[in-house]
Amino acid sequence: MSDEEWERFLHESVAGAAGAPVEPSARAREVERRLRGRSGQPEGWRTYSPARPRRRTGWYVTGLVAAVALLAVALFPQQVVGWFGGNGNGNGGGQDGAPLSAESESPRGAPGAEPDLRPTLAEPFRGSPAAHWADGAAGITVPPAKATGWMNADQVERALARSRDFLVAAGLDSRVLRGERPARAIALLNPHQQDVQEYLRTALSSTAPTESTDPLLLFSRFRPEQARLVGDVVKTRGRLTYREGKRGAVEVAADVTFVYPVTPAAGGGGRDPEVIRTIVRREVVMSWDDPAKVITEPDTMSLVSYALDMTNGGCAAPTGYFVPPFGTAGGRSADKAQQVDPYDRSKPIDKSDGTRATGNGCGTATRS
Repeated sequence: MSDEEWERFLHESVAGAAGAPVEPSARAREVERRLRGRSGQPEGWRTYSPARPRRRTGWYVTGLVAAVALLAVALFPQQVVGWFGGNGNGNGGGQDGAPLSAESESPRGAPGAEPDLRPTLAEPFRGSPAAHWADGAAGITVPPAKATGWMNADQVERALARSRDFLVAAGLDSRVLRGERPARAIALLNPHQQDVQEYLRTALSSTAPTESTDPLLLFSRFRPEQARLVGDVVKTRGRLTYREGKRGAVEVAADVTFVYPVTPAAGGGGRDPEVIRTIVRREVVMSWDDPAKVITEPDTMSLVSYALDMTNGGCAAPTGYFVPPFGTAGGRSADKAQQVDPYDRSKPIDKSDGTRATGNGCGTATRS
């Protein structure tokens, strides 16, 4: 071997011959093994593929619509109720048996017309707007409490709760409805208010009450031998409001309509007993007085005023009980001045006589 060939041999032994295979490193072997386990086109371990942009147009539109809807509810609540089946008269809902939302303000008109269907024992509220009302105390809306007059917010909340308790005890207690003494309601009245205490003594003991001593002015009662309630549900709709009254008192005003379905106590005979709805609306103003300024007892209130409007409760001289007109034809008066819608809560009760209002008197209700 010549010197030149020997020198080339030594050089190639150190640097490696051109085209000779190279042993891959351990890292390279690991990458190659992972790539073989994947399907599709492999990516290099240092390459980068940018993520595809997401389309968010739908979410933006949904958010915009929701924001507009919330704004509309805040600014025009009554109109929005009308879009979804309400009648725009403060009586939202009630379509196809759906319950009405709570009454938070005075309605602007009477409820919409209902199918002219006769009530039955199985469906005593059929054909009546009351079919969509709440049951019992649930239909009496109580507003949020805030400090007023001599009371802080917690005390006002308690006064509102006690005011509703009075309405429940006077108009929904099953024993009172059967003619028993309204003891729970009386317990909430200031025992030092002499004129009211005198009214109670006379009204609940007299067998011949007058217009001013009729217990129906405050309490709902039926003679058990003449009428009985159908089922155990009384429909109600109304609300409480409050303000600061005289001498810093908290004055709570109630405006509530009660619907009592009744049937003759003896059953009325036949397979299809008669069902009549006695409809009673009451406006009661209660004063929760500051004990530092008015003689009173804890958890009792004074009565400022009370008024009654009733339909199918009797038109003759007061008896102290509602007298449903069972067996009457129920024809409507041709004189529109004598016709009244007992479900129209958009107008206050006529208090022209100072104590009691019968509204339709012996006129005819346009519906019951």
